[in-house]
Amino acid sequence: MKTFKIGLLPRILVAMVLGIVGGMLSAAWLVRLFITFNALFSQLLGFLIPLIIIGLVTSAIADIGRQAGRLLLLTVVIAYADTVFCGLLSYGTGQLLFPSIVSHATTDVPVEAAALQPYFTIKIPPMVDIMSALIFSFIVGNCIAHSEMPTLRQAATEFKEVVSRTISHLLIPLLPVYIFGLFLSMTFSGQVWHIMMLFANIIVIIIVLHIFILLYQFVVAGAVVRKNPFRLLWTMLPAYMMALGTSSSAATIPVTLRQSIRNGVSEGTAGFCIPLCATIHMSGSVMKITSCALAICMLEGMPSDFSLFLEFIFMLCVVMVAAPGVPGGSIMAALAPLASILGFNPDQQALMITLYIAMDSFGTACNVTGDGAIALIVDKMR
Repeated sequence: MKTFKIGLLPRILVAMVLGIVGGMLSAAWLVRLFITFNALFSQLLGFLIPLIIIGLVTSAIADIGRQAGRLLLLTVVIAYADTVFCGLLSYGTGQLLFPSIVSHATTDVPVEAAALQPYFTIKIPPMVDIMSALIFSFIVGNCIAHSEMPTLRQAATEFKEVVSRTISHLLIPLLPVYIFGLFLSMTFSGQVWHIMMLFANIIVIIIVLHIFILLYQFVVAGAVVRKNPFRLLWTMLPAYMMALGTSSSAATIPVTLRQSIRNGVSEGTAGFCIPLCATIHMSGSVMKITSCALAICMLEGMPSDFSLFLEFIFMLCVVMVAAPGVPGGSIMAALAPLASILGFNPDQQALMITLYIAMDSFGTACNVTGDGAIALIVDKMR
């Protein structure tokens, strides 16, 4: 018999609903019990984030670095520049629209809720800090890519598998319980309705932004190849719908490849650009993460100046190469710059995960559809 599996998004949504209902009905001792679980999970997450970066980024850089030539450089530069631009566009839009939205979501925390503490905590210090893990990954990844180091390459591949399995079999299954505990405590403290209203407004803005990004990408591509941009975008619609349904860039590659060729991209260029862009072009994901991070910074009264977010966006666009092929990979990789640059604590990271997963398929659809625009430009410029 086939086993029925519930996806991560439905589990997160159920955890949110149960947390809200439970927060209205639960006694303080039960809320403290889940606050204790969240404190332990937070320690585990803090320990694992540097290891996730080492496991995923090292292998990703090693794999990309094996390719060489002008076509690789051209594709990487265009994809990275577009991803950074989308992050900056998201930041600029957020600075314009979010202050009025966040001002309505601000509320005081009741004294009784603020006094709730975990029953106990266990400190699990990370083996290395996040920035050291990033630098280590870049150095080792580049050495593997440009040297004959089969043993080290195998070790990096196997460690990536360890990290992937840890995410898939430990973090992802426990994540709904963590989200439940977070919404349970927020409801008990009286904050949840304000935050939910903020979430709803941010999601609407992000959906509009991702449509705008697709339009501008294909307007630019259409101008470069001198074709109707709306016809080009319409041709890529099957890839968009496929990504919307699967939430997987990798699963959509065959459809994206086919539709790019139908748009006039040569088979050689499409066969090179589309799989590569599925790894390095994360415009929709970076846009979502930047918007959500900015909203939470404003909500929590944290710094959100341009220079800080510029550093965050540049680093986020680099660590995103670690995301494809790993369940929840994009937001898990993003936890490193969120913590090290923006200073997000575990509860803020949990809010980021919830917001991101709620819109996961839209970001993936934006990523893969934009890959078709980049393939058109690279084919014309090569």
